[in-house]
Amino acid sequence: MKNFYKLVLAFSMVISVSLSAQNTLRDYGAGIGVMKTGEYNSITDVPGVKVGHVTIIEGESIRTGVTAIIPHEGNIFRNKVPAAIFVGNGFGKLAGSTQVKELGNIETPVILTNTMSVAPALDALITYTLSQPGNENIASVNGVVGETNDGGLNDIRARVIRPSHVLEAISSAGSGRVEQGAVGAGTGTICFGFKGGIGTSSRVLPKSLGGYTVGVIVQTNYGGVLEIAGVPVGKLLKNYSYSKNIMQDADGSCMIVVATDAPVTSRNLERIAKRAFMGLAKSGGIASNGSGDYIIAFSVAKENLIDESKPYYNPVELHNDSMSPLFMATIEAVEEALINSLTAAVTMTGYKGRKVERLPEEVIKRISSGMDLRNHFVDIIP
Repeated sequence: MKNFYKLVLAFSMVISVSLSAQNTLRDYGAGIGVMKTGEYNSITDVPGVKVGHVTIIEGESIRTGVTAIIPHEGNIFRNKVPAAIFVGNGFGKLAGSTQVKELGNIETPVILTNTMSVAPALDALITYTLSQPGNENIASVNGVVGETNDGGLNDIRARVIRPSHVLEAISSAGSGRVEQGAVGAGTGTICFGFKGGIGTSSRVLPKSLGGYTVGVIVQTNYGGVLEIAGVPVGKLLKNYSYSKNIMQDADGSCMIVVATDAPVTSRNLERIAKRAFMGLAKSGGIASNGSGDYIIAFSVAKENLIDESKPYYNPVELHNDSMSPLFMATIEAVEEALINSLTAAVTMTGYKGRKVERLPEEVIKRISSGMDLRNHFVDIIP
């Protein structure tokens, strides 16, 4: 292994996209960590959580979209979910964050989109919430909208996203398998100089540790030095922030949403959110000066839903000593979701003719197969 880290890929191959988009790291025979995944290896493995995408690709310049995460099927405003937010680096626009921090709950779907589309997304969340039966007298809605700047591939100044797109993402949200890669809010994003996008993953604790599920969905648009399962891919490809290849992509952002069915309140959800940032670091992210790196965490445990029509709130809370398995599950699921956003993506050409390649499939295959990579890399360090 010592010699391995002195190697760099002789990268002259033609990038292969023989497999279609949507291939996750596990589709290539690899995975992150030691814990079991849920049925779909997705945030939708958390009971009741749904995800919807609207992807907008128009002409040569529009590459953007919306992703909606629905915490549960009921009236979210009337049955709020305990929630917390952690800011890794705050160069971003996470709408609704101050009220979530103050009150410890979320009362709308969570929307991910591009930087210039936070306003129409908020408008849509207000429309959606006011239209729910039982919400006729509501006069304040705290919509939660996260964003990354997809201006590298998308003409972001065109501001094509409308409230109707957001409402469509909400109405189309479903359980089960989630589309990944260049879809929804990840349509035009770039990560580590490769095509980024939407990624998701989940972990299920053993029954002896509670049997709880942790699910994650990410929108990747950040830089650093890519690592996959500990392999320094960015270094080996000479493709990393401040290298000659991607000097302009040092900055960027990442939105991470963590859901669980464990009975925890905002205090321990914030602790979970902090661990999610460790998953970002394990992927090689550096939380650069211009990066908006935000983690939103919520619990759908039915016993802890917040019904404000009742005078008292009596939540059930896991002991602090029971939190460590959830921390581990979060770190693993975040790291894998981030990598899935890359493996599921496809090469894309967009605004001003810029072309961003997907992560080379051959590299993923070789990492996944456990081949002796020394046969495919050349030593450049004496």
